[in-house]
Amino acid sequence: MTLRLSILMPAYNEARTIEKVVDTVLATPYDKELIIVDDGSTDGTREIIERLAGRPGVQVFFHQRNQGKGAAVRTALKQAGGEVVIIQDCDLEYDPHEYGVLLAPIEEGRADVVFGSRSFGSHNAFSFWFVMGNKLVTLATNVLFDCYITDMETCYKVMRLDAARRLTLTARGFELEPEITGGLLNLGYRIYEVPISYAARSREEGKKLTWKDGVRALSTLLRVRASRRRHRIAAGLSPLTMAPPPSPASVASAPAKVEVDA
Repeated sequence: MTLRLSILMPAYNEARTIEKVVDTVLATPYDKELIIVDDGSTDGTREIIERLAGRPGVQVFFHQRNQGKGAAVRTALKQAGGEVVIIQDCDLEYDPHEYGVLLAPIEEGRADVVFGSRSFGSHNAFSFWFVMGNKLVTLATNVLFDCYITDMETCYKVMRLDAARRLTLTARGFELEPEITGGLLNLGYRIYEVPISYAARSREEGKKLTWKDGVRALSTLLRVRASRRRHRIAAGLSPLTMAPPPSPASVASAPAKVEVDA
């Protein structure tokens, strides 16, 4: 089964790498659209994106001021028209050549949501504390939502468009990752993990995460878990059980529940 992909690419001050990543994404052998959202860049990224806008299959959108990764992804999600959504950072940490591994469980009907786990695959790490922080927020996810995943903060979150549009997303920054993960678990989706490679950047190379983002992730997980009943009702699901949503074949996609500043 061949699925059309909507690749959502938030961008903020990534002039050094964005063109190479876009070239790599467009070279992948899939039916796809690439939706790039510049989040108020000031380093020349916007000008590069404007030039890339003329390529087939590429849509570009611009925030006039920096709002955060979450806001950029929400803007991109509103424009998505494929069957499966992939979030792709525009640095060089995650490799688009691995889309096939991520898509296989969905194409084979074994999953609606797939995460690429850096815990299983080949990788290098930015720092010991960065890895420990990721393990901590992943452990908190497993405890709060009674699940077992190995990499909650992974960028490679792949899901059917109807699943993405069932989420209630309000995050502006990196707290998007726990908001997506917790939201999917609240709705009863089971997350299928596959191993991916990972090439971590240093601060000098543009790494933006800090310890404060770990604190925000824990706070977001608690907030999302406390909102389970409301989220299930909003998605048209029973709040009394954890039954997952109906299959995509039996439900038409609903409008994305997103809140984005103009």
